[in-house]
Amino acid sequence: MNRSLNFVRQKFDVLNVATAALIALLSGALSGLAMPPFDMWWIFGLTFPILLLLVANVSLRRAFLFGWLYGFGYFLVVLHWIGFAFLVNAGTDLWMMPFAVGGLCAYLALFWGTGAALTRLITSRGYCAYWFAPICFSAMEYLRGILLTGFPWGAPGLAVDGMGAVSQLAYHVGMNGLTLLILLWASVPLMFIKGQRGLAILILATLPAVWIWGFWRLGENLTQYVENVNVRIVQPNLSEDDQWRHDNARQIFNDLLSRSAAPSTNGKDITHIIWPESVIPFLLDESPEGLAAIGNMLGDHKTLLTGAVRRAAPSDQADYFTSVLVIDGSGKVLSHYDKSHLVPGGEFLPWAWALEPLGFRRLVDFPEGFRAGVGAESLRVPGAGLVGAQICYEAIFPAEAVAPGNRPDWLVNVTNDGWFGNSTGPYQHLAQFRLRAIEQGLAAVRSANTGISAVFDPFGRAIVQSEMDIGGEYESLLPKSTVKGLYARVGDYALLAMILALAFIGLSIDKLRGLFTSIRFSLPR
Repeated sequence: MNRSLNFVRQKFDVLNVATAALIALLSGALSGLAMPPFDMWWIFGLTFPILLLLVANVSLRRAFLFGWLYGFGYFLVVLHWIGFAFLVNAGTDLWMMPFAVGGLCAYLALFWGTGAALTRLITSRGYCAYWFAPICFSAMEYLRGILLTGFPWGAPGLAVDGMGAVSQLAYHVGMNGLTLLILLWASVPLMFIKGQRGLAILILATLPAVWIWGFWRLGENLTQYVENVNVRIVQPNLSEDDQWRHDNARQIFNDLLSRSAAPSTNGKDITHIIWPESVIPFLLDESPEGLAAIGNMLGDHKTLLTGAVRRAAPSDQADYFTSVLVIDGSGKVLSHYDKSHLVPGGEFLPWAWALEPLGFRRLVDFPEGFRAGVGAESLRVPGAGLVGAQICYEAIFPAEAVAPGNRPDWLVNVTNDGWFGNSTGPYQHLAQFRLRAIEQGLAAVRSANTGISAVFDPFGRAIVQSEMDIGGEYESLLPKSTVKGLYARVGDYALLAMILALAFIGLSIDKLRGLFTSIRFSLPR
């Protein structure tokens, strides 16, 4: 066994730069299969140790290169679905695809390169890579989620989507804490290679322990429902080609009304209707005719929550927002939420002053552009308490799922994933919203134009879930939310506490190992 492990170490030590770089790139690409819908979470246990072996005995510059290549391969697989958006208007947009997808992946990979360089710096001082690499990479993943507006899509913590009951740990540590643990579990093979079998078995044993706890939690907490709240999700399944054509406006709007007014399928009166993002091809809150039609459809006992474009004032020079409107049976807009995280390259163009002269433009063909809202809010919804609204990819930000100091009773996500076809993107988007439900202990309802729409209980169980690219109406009673967990109370301070605890244990183990070594050599023979 020891000979085999030494052989592995020696082979990685003598790899030339080109071969090592190719291995790093391919290892990162394979790691992308850990994300939904593939859910091959275990693959990190094969690829992450390879990266750590590659950076074990190289310069900081080379460690950064290998980490960057690993990250580039990873994000290229995880985020390739973004390229589908450039096929909608291929004649004008396709040329931008390699720059947008490649540029984004190259930028995000910088965090993995930095994580690898930090790992090499720490191990050069005698500390164990398998212990401190998860700390370095999870810290970089946290920064990736907040810097320059943040883009935490595809964090390794999302791999719990395929790990069953392990996902319940998000209730206490959040997605970023799960990233730390998954990378720690992925480092176990390296512990074996380094001869630390006892430590490897101890760390590995925590995985089934967490699974058993999660399974117990699910068994002890059956889904309960709010009285007299029956939600209908409308999934119109509009193509991007047809959605904003002016001559389709009446037909689209009538179809939404018709689907909303259809008889209940679960024997309960419909109380709340959810329409997805950007399916209404006109300014709804400025249309008395449209609001009146909605009021007639709703009657006295229903409320509509819908995505819609809104402007601050009826003026050509006004600011436009992509919003959620709450509309009652009189056709009155009771409240609204304005999207605060706009999609880079979609709803706004980063560094427009430099990119527009080169021909780059926003994918959303809306001449006036959009402004960002002020941040997370809880909207009062008649008969259903407070709802925390999230529009499109706002669902990927764990720390911004709820308004500070104003915890909602449930979450709603309206989105239009039709830009990305039947790719991996909608499945990953759904999984991240599911994780928000578990983290916050809140029921969560999702309405997506082309799918995937769903209702989750606060433990992430799907009560209703639609298929992709099929129009329909989906009904469910609204699950009751549960009490705040650790993550809902302290947020990503949970990650900080885990990092500090793991670093303390790692430093202690190294000191004890050094102490035992000195004692052994000082004993008389």
